[in-house]
Formats: sequence, C-alpha cells, structure tokens
Amino acid sequence: MPELDRLFRPEIQQMQPYVPGEQPQGGKFIKLNTNENPYPPSQRVVAALASAAASRLERYPDPLGTAFRVRAAEVLGVEPDWILCGNGSDDILTILTRAFVGSSDKLRLPYPSYILYRTLAQLQGAQYEEIRFREDFSLAEDFSKPDAQLRLAFLPNPNSPSGTVIEPQRIADMAAQLTCPLLVDEAYADFAESHCIELVKQNPRLMVSRTLSKSYALAGLRFGFLVAQPAIIEMLRKVKDSYNCDSLSLAAATAAIDDQAWLRDNRQKVNATRQRMTVRLRELGFTVADSQANFVWCTRSDRPVQPLYEALKRDQVLVRYMNYPQWGDGLRISVGTDDQIDACLDLLAGHLR
Repeated sequence: MPELDRLFRPEIQQMQPYVPGEQPQGGKFIKLNTNENPYPPSQRVVAALASAAASRLERYPDPLGTAFRVRAAEVLGVEPDWILCGNGSDDILTILTRAFVGSSDKLRLPYPSYILYRTLAQLQGAQYEEIRFREDFSLAEDFSKPDAQLRLAFLPNPNSPSGTVIEPQRIADMAAQLTCPLLVDEAYADFAESHCIELVKQNPRLMVSRTLSKSYALAGLRFGFLVAQPAIIEMLRKVKDSYNCDSLSLAAATAAIDDQAWLRDNRQKVNATRQRMTVRLRELGFTVADSQANFVWCTRSDRPVQPLYEALKRDQVLVRYMNYPQWGDGLRISVGTDDQIDACLDLLAGHLR
C-alpha cells in the first residue's frame, strides 16, 4: 500500500532487495545454484545436535561461543579472543558494517562480487563504491587508494561468482595502503590453495570472515565467524546481538571444526570434481575461470547462456544465471556429486547441439 511505503526510511524504499538463489520446496531437482556442499556433514555434527537438543534448550546459549572459539583457535593458530561468532558470515558482515560505516561514510567493494555488500551499505544509508575487476579478475590499484570518506572495504577471496583468488601478499599490500579496515571474506577459502589468517596477525586493520555453510556442509545451520585482533573483537561485541548464535548451531559448529579429517576428505572430493567439470565445460566451448571455490563461472561469446539456464531448469537441474550490468552474464555452477555433475554436463552437451 503506497501510504504504508511512506512509513519506511527513503533508503529502504529505494533499495532493491537481495535475492538469494532458488530454493525449490517441491519436486526433485539437482541443485547446483547456491554453492551448498553436496555431501552430508560430519557424523560428529549429527551426534552433537542430538546431544544439544536433548538438554538445556530452556537456557540461553553462551553469548560468546567459548567452546567453539577455543577449538577454532587451535585449528587456526590464534587465541580464542581473536574470534567472534556469528549467525552465518552474513551476520559478521552486518556487524562490521554497523560498527564502521555511518550514514555519511563509504564502503568499498569489488565488482562483480557478493551483491549483499552493497545492500548492507544501503541499509546504513551509506554510499558504496564498486571497483571493477579486470577481465582476468585481478584488481586495479584503485581498490587500495585512500579516501577520507572510506570506512570499510570488503574483499571476497575466493571471489563469487568467479571463484578466483588474489594472492595473500597482494592483499597485504592493499591493506597497508588502505586507511580503513579491510575484511577478507573467505567463505570459500577451505577449497583454495591459500588464505589470509596469518595476515591478521601482521595488520590490526585486516580481518578475515569464514562460514561453515560451504566447506563444513552446514548451510542449513547458519554459523560463521570473524578472525581479528582482540581490540577489534572487543569493540565488535558491543554491536552484535546479545545471543546471536543459538545452542544448536554452537554445538554443531564446534563438532564440525573439530573433525578436520572430514574436512580434508571433503575438500579433496569437491576439488577433484571441480577440476573434472572445468575440463569438460571448456571442451563444450565455455570460458571457465580458474576457480578455487566450490563452484565454477562459465561464459560464452558465441551464444547467450540464459537459454541454457532455462533449459536446464526445465530438466530440473538448477544452476545460477547471473547478469552483471556493464560487465556481462554467465552461469555459476556449484560443484555437486560426481553423478550430479555428470547429469548436468550431459544435459548441457545435448542443449548445445
């Protein structure tokens, strides 16, 4: 109703909502559109959930997630007070934006990348500045140029939709040049060859966020965390919701990160399938970026790709069609099981004839 629209802040009225990937509630789909892990989580997670559900749900959870922070600190080689827990890494991104970016400030991000970044700036009534990736998904020097209005920069690494990475030394150099905090969003880092946790120890303005949705197969649970120096973590605790992680997610996340053998096995399977599908997609005529995530980005210059997305959907195979203004479009295909990927590739081959 138009008269109700006027009750909302102008920024909310004008902004376009973030649109997640399709989540079909009926039918049998091969789902390769939202970068979920195709395999079930560690059995330790299942046991931890059962145990947590059987006791103490009438009590509030630990507001700091101490058990998780202790185990995660051991895995990552930091101290527990370097870790902040969140309701998914999106919660971490929201906390950071609320803490650093005011209504007259600016947030910087690369383009194309995670669309939620700009949404968070709009929610603050702030500006966002997009620095275009080069054609090879390297970043121009403009990303690290000083700006008096700039209060925070987001850098997804590996990037989405491309799956490409910027090497840690390049990121360290950018962080040193920036006068604002830099958040390296490592949602897919467990599938990559490098990460930036060690850089956090060298620069107090550099932070790293992680999620358990992808590499630990816990997308339905919602748990993420931040790694930053303790002085940063202490201030961010003022901004987070009092109990932003529930007892079930804390128990499951602690069990998941404790099972590093499961993670190594899962990483090996996903990366092997990613390599195989990359080769086959290139044989089918796609240009495929060198991904270090659990998805691949596919483009073509000889024909539009949206009809291929639509044809696969009719076949009950969901991939993500993404169209970036002044950049181009493509298909982002998540790494599924070998059987799922074989079915997708066979159908694509048929539609390309």
